Amino acid sequence: MSPLRPPMIAILALPQSSASVIYGMYDLFHSAGRDWTAIVAGEPGPGVLRPVIVSTGSQPLSVVNGVSVRPEATIDEIGQPDVVCLPEVAVDPHDPCEGVFDREIAWLRRCHGGGAILASACSGALLFAEAGLLDGHDATTHWAFCDPISKRHPRIRMRPQSALVVSGEGQRLIMAGGGTSWADLALYLIARLAGIEHAMQTARVNVIDWHAVGQQPFAHLSRSRQVGDAVIARCQAWIAEHYHESAPVAAMVKLGALPERTFKRRFEKATGLSPLEYVHTLRLEEAKQMLETGDEPVEAIANAVGYEDAGFFGRLFKRKVSLTPVQYRRRFGAMRRALADPAE
Repeated sequence: MSPLRPPMIAILALPQSSASVIYGMYDLFHSAGRDWTAIVAGEPGPGVLRPVIVSTGSQPLSVVNGVSVRPEATIDEIGQPDVVCLPEVAVDPHDPCEGVFDREIAWLRRCHGGGAILASACSGALLFAEAGLLDGHDATTHWAFCDPISKRHPRIRMRPQSALVVSGEGQRLIMAGGGTSWADLALYLIARLAGIEHAMQTARVNVIDWHAVGQQPFAHLSRSRQVGDAVIARCQAWIAEHYHESAPVAAMVKLGALPERTFKRRFEKATGLSPLEYVHTLRLEEAKQMLETGDEPVEAIANAVGYEDAGFFGRLFKRKVSLTPVQYRRRFGAMRRALADPAE
């Protein structure tokens, strides 16, 4: 995604949704990259995301509790968004809603087929299920909808205990659980699209406790990128779980069953990184999570992510992150603890 064009997030407004979720997500997406700079430097920063409220029609619609929501565009006007956010759907969970959301479901399928990330808050996952997008994948939704959706769509692997589930091809299906977990969803999307620092700043500005999400979604950000090249995609999936092993690039070349030069050329064309750079990226992202969330010595973290030479790890980390591992832990570990426990 070009830095000159912030990713477009289409928030789909439905009569069955609530204004608090629609405008709450809208405000958080607008806040990212803007409000932290306004507070610490006195000048608003450039927004890093472009939220747009859309609907099937152009006229204001009355949503749950009678609040009027004015769409900024129709689903036919905005083209292909980078992300579609679906708020909750206040319907009877046992009602299949046949024919009620046909236009919305068709649009969701088109957007997903065009490469968009689809994200739902609370019971919004119902429409993903009705669209057939969740078959064979992990999912979550509001606890009252888990059993009814599972019975209607038995191929879905429902995870009602999870506050946030990321699944599907290219990890382009993202679902938050019930209640205010839409804020966790918004923070995850900010982190995935604009970087974890923007997500943490947005959480702090808006006084959001995101500990229910846990660290795992953010730890896997750099592993979520999938590509159209099936050979390279298979290697990405393998390296996501084996980045800590010795000689990982050679192992990927062997797995890809291609001549080494051909493999490296195709890998860089598909991902924008050389295989070795990609491995370093995975390792450093995992090291960041370990530095933020634990107190293991830097040497132990270096070994855990695949570096026998802790000195080399430290120099690489400083070059790529612009902070030493100790500086990173002090800065971001303290922020995480403050966000997770305001009493500290």
